[in-house]
Amino acid sequence: MNHYVIGDVHGHYSTLMKLVARLPTDARLVFVGDLIDRGAQSAEVVRYVRENNHLCVMGNHEEAMITQGFVIGRCFETGEELPSHSIWFSNGGVATLRSYRLVKLEEGKPIKADDHAEGFQRFKEDMKWMEKLPLYLELPIEHPSQKTVVVSHAPIATAWAMRKVESLYGTFARLVTTNRRDPDSADAPIFNIFGHTPMQNGPRIRDHFVNIDTGCYKEEEGYGLLSAYCIETGDVMSVKRE
Repeated sequence: MNHYVIGDVHGHYSTLMKLVARLPTDARLVFVGDLIDRGAQSAEVVRYVRENNHLCVMGNHEEAMITQGFVIGRCFETGEELPSHSIWFSNGGVATLRSYRLVKLEEGKPIKADDHAEGFQRFKEDMKWMEKLPLYLELPIEHPSQKTVVVSHAPIATAWAMRKVESLYGTFARLVTTNRRDPDSADAPIFNIFGHTPMQNGPRIRDHFVNIDTGCYKEEEGYGLLSAYCIETGDVMSVKRE
């Protein structure tokens, strides 16, 4: 059974299914986070990962849904108006809320959908699941680099020694694993597989890291791919966004 690490899906469920269909049927799937936002099928992507017990780390978009989703949730529970704007809304959150059938657009503004009870229950359950996602995964896999294989959302290798340090804003690891974009050094102590920063014309593969985010949601030339990297063989599979 080989492990395939899949890049940022961003709500493109149909594209994910197209990629999965091309992988070995016994593949162990690992997701680098950012399952949600921007694409129209975020709820379906989360359901697929949850129901199949696939491994997944927390991305910055899951973090945004957790922190701002509770604010949105209170609006449904108390009858308050939805906020007119949030950072999450402007980064694909509205598309995620629409995938749960919680909102509809009226003159470009998200308003509550008339029948949202079932979707709201799923939304709350998925947020609880996201809260428990690990920030990184150390995988017990032998790698040619002789380094420990670590999957995270953003590159963490050069900050690996500080992963358990507390800061004023929570753990150092929580900050760097979901938002960092600095390139990793060849002398880093781990072999890091991550996403977060879209790569043009395929994944970026080096002796000490792999960036598997190939910009599934992006329209520009050279992007619009969803990719998977096999840890054991180094093989890469990519499909064009549906």
